[in-house]
Amino acid sequence: MATPILMPKQGNSVEECLIVAWKKKVGETVTAGEPIAEMETDKATFEIEAPADGKIIALFVNEGELAPVLTNVGVIGADGEDVESFRPAKAAPAAAAAPAPGGAPAAAAPVAGGAATVEATATASAAPAAPQVMTGVASPRARLYAKSHGIDYSGMTGSGPNGRITEEDLKARYYSEPRKSFLARKLLTKGYEMGKVATGVDGLVRGADLKKGEPMSNVRKVIAQRMNASLKDHAQLTLNGSARADKLLACRGAIKKQQGEPGFVNVTVGDLIMFAVVAALKEFPALNCEYYNNKIYPGKGVNIAFACDTPKGLLVPVLHGAGKMELKDIALKVKQLAAEAIGGSISPDNLEGGTFTVSNLGAFGIESFTPVLNAPQVAILGVCAPVLRPVREGGEIKYCDYIGLSLTIDHQVVDGAPGAKFLQAVKANIEKIDELTGIAL
Repeated sequence: MATPILMPKQGNSVEECLIVAWKKKVGETVTAGEPIAEMETDKATFEIEAPADGKIIALFVNEGELAPVLTNVGVIGADGEDVESFRPAKAAPAAAAAPAPGGAPAAAAPVAGGAATVEATATASAAPAAPQVMTGVASPRARLYAKSHGIDYSGMTGSGPNGRITEEDLKARYYSEPRKSFLARKLLTKGYEMGKVATGVDGLVRGADLKKGEPMSNVRKVIAQRMNASLKDHAQLTLNGSARADKLLACRGAIKKQQGEPGFVNVTVGDLIMFAVVAALKEFPALNCEYYNNKIYPGKGVNIAFACDTPKGLLVPVLHGAGKMELKDIALKVKQLAAEAIGGSISPDNLEGGTFTVSNLGAFGIESFTPVLNAPQVAILGVCAPVLRPVREGGEIKYCDYIGLSLTIDHQVVDGAPGAKFLQAVKANIEKIDELTGIAL
Protein backbone atom coordinates (compact mmCIF):
# COMPACT_ATOMS: atom_id res chain seq x y z
CA MET A 1 0.00 0.00 0.00
CA ALA A 2 1.42 3.38 -1.03
CA THR A 3 2.33 5.81 1.76
CA PRO A 4 2.78 9.56 1.25
CA ILE A 5 5.95 11.34 2.38
CA LEU A 6 4.83 14.51 4.19
CA MET A 7 6.81 17.70 4.63
CA PRO A 8 6.91 17.66 8.45
CA LYS A 9 5.64 20.61 10.47
CA GLN A 10 8.54 22.29 12.31
CA GLY A 11 6.89 24.40 14.98
CA ASN A 12 3.86 26.67 14.86
CA SER A 13 5.59 29.51 13.01
CA VAL A 14 6.96 27.60 9.99
CA GLU A 15 4.71 27.50 6.92
CA GLU A 16 7.07 26.11 4.28
CA CYS A 17 10.47 24.43 4.10
CA LEU A 18 13.23 24.13 1.51
CA ILE A 19 14.33 20.73 0.21
CA VAL A 20 18.12 20.93 0.42
CA ALA A 21 18.97 17.43 -0.80
CA TRP A 22 17.33 14.08 -1.45
CA LYS A 23 19.34 11.27 0.11
CA LYS A 24 17.30 8.66 -1.77
CA LYS A 25 16.16 8.59 -5.38
CA VAL A 26 13.11 7.20 -7.15
CA GLY A 27 13.41 3.42 -7.35
CA GLU A 28 15.57 3.04 -4.23
CA THR A 29 14.37 0.95 -1.29
CA VAL A 30 14.02 2.55 2.14
CA THR A 31 13.11 1.42 5.64
CA ALA A 32 10.82 3.23 8.07
CA GLY A 33 12.69 5.89 10.07
CA GLU A 34 15.57 6.12 7.59
CA PRO A 35 16.60 9.69 6.64
CA ILE A 36 15.62 10.28 3.04
CA ALA A 37 15.95 14.05 2.64
CA GLU A 38 17.50 17.13 4.19
CA MET A 39 15.27 20.19 4.61
CA GLU A 40 15.74 23.74 5.88
CA THR A 41 13.58 26.29 7.60
CA ASP A 42 14.80 29.87 7.83
CA LYS A 43 16.61 28.96 11.05
CA ALA A 44 17.77 25.35 11.06
CA THR A 45 18.28 22.17 9.06
CA PHE A 46 16.31 18.96 9.68
CA GLU A 47 15.88 15.53 8.15
CA ILE A 48 12.79 13.91 6.64
CA GLU A 49 12.46 10.27 7.64
CA ALA A 50 10.79 7.52 5.65
CA PRO A 51 7.27 6.91 7.08
CA ALA A 52 7.20 3.26 5.96
CA ASP A 53 9.19 0.44 4.39
CA GLY A 54 9.14 0.19 0.62
CA LYS A 55 10.43 1.78 -2.55
CA ILE A 56 10.36 5.46 -3.43
CA ILE A 57 8.00 5.57 -6.40
CA ALA A 58 7.56 9.35 -6.73
CA LEU A 59 9.11 12.62 -5.61
CA PHE A 60 7.14 15.81 -6.16
CA VAL A 61 9.66 18.49 -5.13
CA ASN A 62 13.11 19.19 -6.54
CA GLU A 63 16.18 20.05 -4.51
CA GLY A 64 16.25 23.80 -3.91
CA GLU A 65 12.47 24.17 -4.00
CA LEU A 66 10.06 25.18 -1.25
CA ALA A 67 7.10 23.12 -0.16
CA PRO A 68 4.35 23.95 2.37
CA VAL A 69 4.39 21.92 5.57
CA LEU A 70 2.08 18.88 5.79
CA THR A 71 1.95 18.51 2.00
CA ASN A 72 3.06 15.43 0.10
CA VAL A 73 6.59 15.65 -1.26
CA GLY A 74 6.79 12.04 -2.40
CA VAL A 75 5.37 8.52 -2.21
CA ILE A 76 6.69 5.21 -0.87
CA GLY A 77 5.13 2.01 -2.19
CA ALA A 78 5.58 -0.72 -4.76
CA ASP A 79 6.05 -0.63 -8.54
CA GLY A 80 2.80 0.02 -10.34
CA GLU A 81 0.94 1.68 -7.47
CA ASP A 82 -0.95 4.88 -8.14
CA VAL A 83 0.83 8.14 -7.23
CA GLU A 84 -1.55 10.68 -8.76
CA SER A 85 -3.89 10.65 -5.79
CA PHE A 86 -0.98 11.80 -3.61
CA ARG A 87 0.20 14.60 -5.88
CA PRO A 88 -0.14 18.07 -4.24
CA ALA A 89 -3.06 20.10 -5.55
CA LYS A 90 -0.89 22.68 -7.30
CA ALA A 91 1.21 20.03 -9.04
CA ALA A 92 0.08 19.26 -12.60
CA PRO A 93 -1.25 15.78 -13.46
CA ALA A 94 1.25 13.56 -15.23
CA ALA A 95 1.24 12.90 -18.95
CA ALA A 96 0.82 9.33 -20.23
CA ALA A 97 4.04 7.38 -19.86
CA ALA A 98 5.48 4.43 -21.72
CA PRO A 99 5.91 1.14 -19.81
CA ALA A 100 9.29 0.79 -18.16
CA PRO A 101 11.59 -2.12 -19.16
CA GLY A 102 10.48 -5.33 -17.49
CA GLY A 103 6.80 -4.44 -17.50
CA ALA A 104 6.76 -1.94 -14.63
CA PRO A 105 5.01 1.30 -15.61
CA ALA A 106 7.21 4.37 -15.82
CA ALA A 107 6.59 7.34 -13.56
CA ALA A 108 4.98 10.29 -15.28
CA ALA A 109 6.70 13.35 -16.70
CA PRO A 110 5.70 16.85 -15.47
CA VAL A 111 3.44 19.09 -17.53
CA ALA A 112 4.87 22.49 -18.45
CA GLY A 113 3.83 25.20 -16.05
CA GLY A 114 3.05 22.81 -13.18
CA ALA A 115 5.20 22.13 -10.13
CA ALA A 116 8.48 20.50 -11.13
CA THR A 117 8.73 16.78 -10.33
CA VAL A 118 11.67 14.47 -10.12
CA GLU A 119 9.96 11.11 -10.28
CA ALA A 120 10.25 10.41 -14.00
CA THR A 121 12.18 7.21 -14.71
CA ALA A 122 11.38 6.77 -18.39
CA THR A 123 10.55 9.02 -21.36
CA ALA A 124 6.84 9.63 -21.88
CA SER A 125 5.51 8.26 -25.14
CA ALA A 126 2.73 10.80 -25.51
CA ALA A 127 3.66 13.77 -27.69
CA PRO A 128 3.68 17.00 -25.66
CA ALA A 129 1.33 19.81 -26.57
CA ALA A 130 2.73 22.83 -28.33
CA PRO A 131 4.43 24.91 -25.64
CA GLN A 132 3.08 28.31 -24.75
CA VAL A 133 5.83 30.80 -24.00
CA MET A 134 5.24 32.62 -20.70
CA THR A 135 6.96 35.70 -19.37
CA GLY A 136 7.60 36.58 -15.77
CA VAL A 137 7.16 32.97 -14.56
CA ALA A 138 10.07 31.89 -12.35
CA SER A 139 11.02 28.63 -10.69
CA PRO A 140 10.90 28.53 -6.85
CA ARG A 141 14.70 28.56 -6.70
CA ALA A 142 14.78 31.56 -9.03
CA ARG A 143 12.24 33.38 -6.87
CA LEU A 144 14.45 32.84 -3.82
CA TYR A 145 17.48 34.20 -5.72
CA ALA A 146 15.49 37.21 -6.96
CA LYS A 147 14.27 38.01 -3.46
CA SER A 148 17.75 37.82 -1.90
CA HIS A 149 19.36 39.89 -4.68
CA GLY A 150 16.56 42.43 -5.29
CA ILE A 151 16.00 41.45 -8.94
CA ASP A 152 12.82 42.44 -10.79
CA TYR A 153 12.09 39.73 -13.37
CA SER A 154 8.61 40.87 -14.42
CA GLY A 155 8.27 40.67 -18.20
CA MET A 156 11.42 38.56 -18.50
CA THR A 157 11.46 35.38 -20.59
CA GLY A 158 13.75 32.68 -19.27
CA SER A 159 15.72 29.84 -20.84
CA GLY A 160 13.69 27.10 -19.14
CA PRO A 161 10.75 25.17 -20.59
CA ASN A 162 8.09 27.48 -22.01
CA GLY A 163 10.17 30.51 -21.10
CA ARG A 164 10.34 29.63 -17.42
CA ILE A 165 12.91 31.81 -15.62
CA THR A 166 15.67 29.82 -13.93
CA GLU A 167 18.17 30.79 -11.27
CA GLU A 168 20.86 30.77 -13.96
CA ASP A 169 18.89 33.37 -15.94
CA LEU A 170 18.75 35.68 -12.93
CA LYS A 171 22.43 35.22 -12.18
CA ALA A 172 23.20 36.20 -15.76
CA ARG A 173 21.07 39.33 -15.38
CA TYR A 174 22.59 40.17 -11.99
CA TYR A 175 26.12 40.02 -13.36
CA SER A 176 25.26 41.37 -16.82
CA GLU A 177 27.82 44.06 -17.50
CA PRO A 178 29.23 45.05 -20.90
CA ARG A 179 32.56 43.80 -22.25
CA LYS A 180 32.52 40.31 -20.75
CA SER A 181 33.78 37.42 -22.82
CA PHE A 182 31.47 34.52 -23.58
CA LEU A 183 33.40 32.30 -21.13
CA ALA A 184 33.23 34.97 -18.41
CA ARG A 185 29.45 35.28 -18.81
CA LYS A 186 29.06 31.53 -18.57
CA LEU A 187 31.24 31.34 -15.47
CA LEU A 188 29.35 34.17 -13.79
CA THR A 189 26.12 32.18 -14.11
CA LYS A 190 27.81 29.25 -12.33
CA GLY A 191 28.63 31.08 -9.12
CA TYR A 192 31.83 32.87 -10.10
CA GLU A 193 32.26 36.50 -9.12
CA MET A 194 34.20 39.49 -10.34
CA GLY A 195 37.83 39.40 -9.27
CA LYS A 196 40.33 41.82 -10.72
CA VAL A 197 39.41 43.93 -13.75
CA ALA A 198 41.15 42.96 -16.96
CA THR A 199 43.75 45.46 -18.17
CA GLY A 200 44.31 44.02 -21.62
CA VAL A 201 44.23 46.08 -24.78
CA ASP A 202 40.70 44.98 -25.61
CA GLY A 203 39.44 45.53 -22.03
CA LEU A 204 37.52 42.24 -21.94
CA VAL A 205 36.82 40.49 -18.64
CA ARG A 206 37.87 36.88 -19.21
CA GLY A 207 37.48 33.68 -17.24
CA ALA A 208 40.94 34.18 -15.71
CA ASP A 209 39.69 37.42 -14.13
CA LEU A 210 37.00 35.67 -12.13
CA LYS A 211 36.97 33.85 -8.84
CA LYS A 212 34.73 31.07 -7.60
CA GLY A 213 32.28 32.01 -4.83
CA GLU A 214 30.81 29.45 -2.45
CA PRO A 215 27.02 29.77 -2.17
CA MET A 216 25.65 30.58 1.28
CA SER A 217 23.27 28.16 2.94
CA ASN A 218 19.72 29.29 3.61
CA VAL A 219 20.50 29.50 7.35
CA ARG A 220 23.63 31.59 6.70
CA LYS A 221 21.66 33.96 4.46
CA VAL A 222 19.09 34.50 7.22
CA ILE A 223 21.84 35.18 9.77
CA ALA A 224 23.43 37.70 7.40
CA GLN A 225 20.14 39.47 6.74
CA ARG A 226 19.24 39.70 10.42
CA MET A 227 22.66 40.91 11.53
CA ASN A 228 22.63 43.58 8.83
CA ALA A 229 19.09 44.64 9.74
CA SER A 230 20.01 44.75 13.44
CA LEU A 231 22.91 47.13 12.86
CA LYS A 232 20.97 49.24 10.36
CA ASP A 233 17.71 49.65 12.27
CA HIS A 234 18.84 49.94 15.89
CA ALA A 235 20.93 52.50 17.77
CA GLN A 236 23.39 50.13 19.43
CA LEU A 237 25.43 51.23 22.44
CA THR A 238 27.80 48.87 24.25
CA LEU A 239 28.71 49.27 27.93
CA ASN A 240 31.71 47.33 29.21
CA GLY A 241 32.33 46.23 32.79
CA SER A 242 33.69 43.30 34.78
CA ALA A 243 32.77 41.23 37.80
CA ARG A 244 35.03 39.61 40.33
CA ALA A 245 34.76 35.88 39.65
CA ASP A 246 36.37 34.18 42.65
CA LYS A 247 33.03 33.11 44.17
CA LEU A 248 31.72 32.14 40.74
CA LEU A 249 34.66 29.80 40.19
CA ALA A 250 34.45 28.55 43.78
CA CYS A 251 30.79 27.61 43.28
CA ARG A 252 31.70 25.75 40.13
CA GLY A 253 34.37 23.87 42.06
CA ALA A 254 31.91 22.98 44.82
CA ILE A 255 29.45 21.63 42.26
CA LYS A 256 32.11 19.45 40.59
CA LYS A 257 32.86 17.83 43.95
CA GLN A 258 29.26 16.57 44.07
CA GLN A 259 29.70 14.56 40.87
CA GLY A 260 28.48 11.00 41.32
CA GLU A 261 25.98 11.87 44.02
CA PRO A 262 22.27 11.10 43.46
CA GLY A 263 20.50 13.82 41.48
CA PHE A 264 23.76 15.47 40.42
CA VAL A 265 23.42 18.10 37.68
CA ASN A 266 26.56 19.45 36.02
CA VAL A 267 26.04 23.20 36.46
CA THR A 268 28.61 25.18 34.47
CA VAL A 269 29.97 28.69 34.93
CA GLY A 270 27.73 29.73 32.03
CA ASP A 271 24.67 28.34 33.82
CA LEU A 272 25.57 30.29 36.97
CA ILE A 273 25.92 33.50 34.97
CA MET A 274 22.60 32.84 33.24
CA PHE A 275 20.95 32.48 36.63
CA ALA A 276 22.50 35.79 37.76
CA VAL A 277 21.26 37.53 34.60
CA VAL A 278 17.71 36.20 35.03
CA ALA A 279 17.64 37.57 38.57
CA ALA A 280 18.79 40.99 37.33
CA LEU A 281 16.17 41.06 34.58
CA LYS A 282 13.43 40.61 37.17
CA GLU A 283 14.73 43.77 38.80
CA PHE A 284 15.10 45.69 35.51
CA PRO A 285 12.14 44.74 33.27
CA ALA A 286 12.92 47.62 30.87
CA LEU A 287 15.71 45.47 29.41
CA ASN A 288 13.48 42.41 29.15
CA CYS A 289 11.38 43.53 26.19
CA GLU A 290 11.14 43.88 22.43
CA TYR A 291 10.90 46.94 20.20
CA TYR A 292 9.45 47.15 16.71
CA ASN A 293 7.06 49.35 14.72
CA ASN A 294 7.78 52.19 17.18
CA LYS A 295 6.22 50.25 20.02
CA ILE A 296 7.71 48.60 23.12
CA TYR A 297 6.47 45.14 24.04
CA PRO A 298 7.35 44.11 27.63
CA GLY A 299 8.30 40.47 28.04
CA LYS A 300 5.68 38.18 29.53
CA GLY A 301 8.11 36.60 31.92
CA VAL A 302 11.85 36.19 31.37
CA ASN A 303 12.47 34.16 28.21
CA ILE A 304 16.24 34.17 28.05
CA ALA A 305 18.03 33.18 24.86
CA PHE A 306 21.64 32.08 24.43
CA ALA A 307 23.90 32.11 21.39
CA CYS A 308 24.86 28.60 20.27
CA ASP A 309 27.53 27.69 17.72
CA THR A 310 26.35 24.85 15.46
CA PRO A 311 27.66 23.18 12.28
CA LYS A 312 25.02 25.12 10.33
CA GLY A 313 25.88 28.48 11.89
CA LEU A 314 24.66 30.63 14.77
CA LEU A 315 21.39 29.59 16.40
CA VAL A 316 19.80 31.21 19.46
CA PRO A 317 17.69 28.77 21.52
CA VAL A 318 15.27 30.23 24.08
CA LEU A 319 14.58 29.14 27.66
CA HIS A 320 10.91 30.02 27.93
CA GLY A 321 9.86 30.84 31.47
CA ALA A 322 13.44 31.05 32.75
CA GLY A 323 12.33 33.49 35.44
CA LYS A 324 10.53 30.63 37.20
CA MET A 325 13.37 28.10 36.89
CA GLU A 326 15.75 26.93 39.57
CA LEU A 327 19.47 26.79 38.82
CA LYS A 328 19.42 23.06 38.04
CA ASP A 329 16.42 23.53 35.73
CA ILE A 330 18.31 26.18 33.77
CA ALA A 331 21.40 23.95 33.52
CA LEU A 332 19.39 20.98 32.24
CA LYS A 333 17.38 23.06 29.75
CA VAL A 334 20.47 24.79 28.34
CA LYS A 335 22.14 21.42 27.74
CA GLN A 336 19.04 19.98 26.12
CA LEU A 337 18.47 22.92 23.77
CA ALA A 338 22.17 23.17 22.86
CA ALA A 339 22.30 19.47 21.98
CA GLU A 340 19.18 19.78 19.81
CA ALA A 341 20.53 22.89 18.07
CA ILE A 342 23.89 21.28 17.33
CA GLY A 343 22.24 18.05 16.21
CA GLY A 344 19.79 19.88 13.94
CA SER A 345 16.65 18.61 15.69
CA ILE A 346 15.60 21.71 17.62
CA SER A 347 12.00 22.85 17.15
CA PRO A 348 11.61 26.30 15.56
CA ASP A 349 9.32 27.18 18.48
CA ASN A 350 12.40 26.93 20.74
CA LEU A 351 14.21 29.47 18.57
CA GLU A 352 11.60 32.20 18.99
CA GLY A 353 10.09 34.33 21.73
CA GLY A 354 13.28 35.40 23.50
CA THR A 355 13.22 38.64 25.49
CA PHE A 356 16.96 38.91 26.26
CA THR A 357 20.07 37.15 24.95
CA VAL A 358 23.36 36.04 26.49
CA SER A 359 26.34 35.44 24.21
CA ASN A 360 29.14 33.64 26.06
CA LEU A 361 32.52 33.51 24.30
CA GLY A 362 34.49 32.89 27.47
CA ALA A 363 35.22 29.28 26.51
CA PHE A 364 37.14 30.59 23.48
CA GLY A 365 39.37 32.82 25.62
CA ILE A 366 37.79 36.03 24.34
CA GLU A 367 38.49 38.90 26.74
CA SER A 368 36.37 41.60 25.08
CA PHE A 369 33.85 41.86 22.22
CA THR A 370 30.84 43.86 21.09
CA PRO A 371 27.70 41.71 20.89
CA VAL A 372 25.13 42.60 18.21
CA LEU A 373 21.49 42.96 19.26
CA ASN A 374 19.27 39.98 18.62
CA ALA A 375 16.49 42.21 17.28
CA PRO A 376 13.76 42.97 18.16
CA GLN A 377 15.20 42.47 21.65
CA VAL A 378 16.58 45.66 23.18
CA ALA A 379 19.59 44.20 25.01
CA ILE A 380 22.21 41.45 24.80
CA LEU A 381 24.95 40.55 27.26
CA GLY A 382 28.36 39.39 26.12
CA VAL A 383 30.30 37.23 28.59
CA CYS A 384 34.09 36.95 28.34
CA ALA A 385 36.80 34.68 29.73
CA PRO A 386 38.07 35.11 33.33
CA VAL A 387 41.39 36.97 33.56
CA LEU A 388 43.68 37.63 36.51
CA ARG A 389 43.88 41.25 37.66
CA PRO A 390 45.76 42.90 40.52
CA VAL A 391 43.59 44.33 43.30
CA ARG A 392 44.51 46.20 46.46
CA GLU A 393 43.17 44.67 49.68
CA GLY A 394 44.27 45.83 53.14
CA GLY A 395 47.29 47.63 51.80
CA GLU A 396 48.44 44.56 49.86
CA ILE A 397 48.27 43.66 46.19
CA LYS A 398 46.70 40.33 45.32
CA TYR A 399 45.55 38.77 42.07
CA CYS A 400 41.91 37.83 41.51
CA ASP A 401 39.88 36.49 38.58
CA TYR A 402 37.60 38.97 36.84
CA ILE A 403 35.11 38.15 34.12
CA GLY A 404 34.40 40.70 31.37
CA LEU A 405 30.81 41.76 30.67
CA SER A 406 29.70 43.67 27.57
CA LEU A 407 26.11 44.91 27.46
CA THR A 408 24.75 46.16 24.15
CA ILE A 409 21.47 48.10 24.36
CA ASP A 410 19.14 49.71 21.85
CA HIS A 411 19.56 53.37 22.74
CA GLN A 412 16.20 54.09 21.09
CA VAL A 413 14.56 52.31 24.02
CA VAL A 414 17.12 52.07 26.84
CA ASP A 415 19.23 55.00 28.00
CA GLY A 416 22.81 54.61 29.16
CA ALA A 417 22.09 55.06 32.88
CA PRO A 418 19.44 52.30 33.14
CA GLY A 419 21.72 50.05 31.09
CA ALA A 420 24.62 50.77 33.45
CA LYS A 421 22.46 50.06 36.52
CA PHE A 422 21.41 46.72 35.03
CA LEU A 423 25.03 45.83 34.35
CA GLN A 424 25.85 46.74 37.96
CA ALA A 425 23.10 44.38 39.12
CA VAL A 426 24.48 41.53 37.01
CA LYS A 427 27.96 42.23 38.41
CA ALA A 428 26.62 42.20 41.99
CA ASN A 429 24.74 38.94 41.40
CA ILE A 430 27.85 37.25 40.00
CA GLU A 431 29.97 38.44 42.91
CA LYS A 432 27.46 37.03 45.44
CA ILE A 433 26.44 34.00 43.40
CA ASP A 434 26.84 31.71 46.42
CA GLU A 435 24.16 33.65 48.28
CA LEU A 436 21.94 33.87 45.20
CA THR A 437 22.03 30.13 44.59
CA GLY A 438 22.43 28.82 48.11
CA ILE A 439 25.64 26.93 47.24
CA ALA A 440 27.75 26.39 50.34
CA LEU A 441 31.42 27.31 49.93
